[in-house]
Amino acid sequence: MAQRWIGAAAGLGWFGLAIQLYLVLWERWQDQASLLGGLVNLFGFFTILSNILVATVLTQATVGRESAARRFWLAPWVGSGVLASIVFVALAYNLLLRHLWNPQGWQWLADGLLHDVMPGLFAVYWWLQVEKGTLRLRHLLAWLLYPLGYFGYALLRGHWVGFYPYPFIDVATLGYPQVLLNALVMLGAFILLSVCIIALDRWQGRRQA
Repeated sequence: MAQRWIGAAAGLGWFGLAIQLYLVLWERWQDQASLLGGLVNLFGFFTILSNILVATVLTQATVGRESAARRFWLAPWVGSGVLASIVFVALAYNLLLRHLWNPQGWQWLADGLLHDVMPGLFAVYWWLQVEKGTLRLRHLLAWLLYPLGYFGYALLRGHWVGFYPYPFIDVATLGYPQVLLNALVMLGAFILLSVCIIALDRWQGRRQA
């Protein structure tokens, strides 16, 4: 039974990503803009990258063959790091970005899947299926490489092409001092969220023991 619902969750994750990919490419096609540029922009969003990580972990948990790659993706510290990233996506979007637009139709569906449904489903997967009691604070250092690397890439690419995926890191509008301050606040929130996940892991690990 568990394998079925995990498989369904994985399929739902890839479905949401496929919808968003189609919508971006269709819009670029209508505007006679570069499809490759649309792809690069799409994969420049932290939301998209984090949902790919979620769908990959769920897929490996369902149909992956025994291999070094599968062991990596199903390692508790990796799944927990993915949880921190996707919950961060949900919180940041709902607190800071949702009010900025009103998606309709297929975009509304993709928006809901990527920002609300998949974070919730992955949190359930983590709570019920991932081994507990193995996380340590040192794992937080590894998790931080992802958002820090993303932030550096987003700023560098934005400087080159003038496109910033999120308004709170838009250097052209806010300037570097404000963007760096925003990044520090977001990083602090990510660290706090990660510490809470580690604490939950340790607590449930003691209960299971």
